[in-house]
Amino acid sequence: MFTLRKAGHRELQRYYSLIDLDFDKKELLPKLAIHRAMLKGEMELLVLSDEQSQMDVAYALVMHKNLYGYVLVKYLAVMPWCRERGIGVELMRALNKRYAGRQGILAELTSFDDEDGSYLKKQQKFFARFGYVQVPCDYKLGGEPVFLMVKPIKGTWEISPVAHRIIRDFYSRCLSPLAMEKMVDIRPVKK
Repeated sequence: MFTLRKAGHRELQRYYSLIDLDFDKKELLPKLAIHRAMLKGEMELLVLSDEQSQMDVAYALVMHKNLYGYVLVKYLAVMPWCRERGIGVELMRALNKRYAGRQGILAELTSFDDEDGSYLKKQQKFFARFGYVQVPCDYKLGGEPVFLMVKPIKGTWEISPVAHRIIRDFYSRCLSPLAMEKMVDIRPVKK
């Protein structure tokens, strides 16, 4: 049995080093920005624990407030020593249950250090299992294209008209204008 719980600032100190290992530096939000968003109640660090072993087995960092009814999964990972055991499936089920009342759940997929595209395809296939579909949205993080996926809950999968606003709002709350200019390149969707 697994339990999803909201973690606090002290746990972010510990989890940030895992986020740093699991994700490319070009897509990392500053730790202080995450703390600030957590203080404002806009972002939450969620940790999945295995009740039997009493171990934390996965985590997700989610922006859950003021995104036009959507939530954005910024970072999602299973602990390295627990991978390939179906824990990612349990984490996704818990996230879907937690945010069941929203318009939808967004996920950013990136392809840093994925020269043949196999890791990105694996990510897309994993999210598709849970009802996520790719959204046309032309933006980059750290110079790499982002593949935005949405799981429509109460809303529609066709969120292209608002996707750029959601992404811009998210990053503008976490980054200074200069840092945002360096990290995020958002372009209008081509029609």
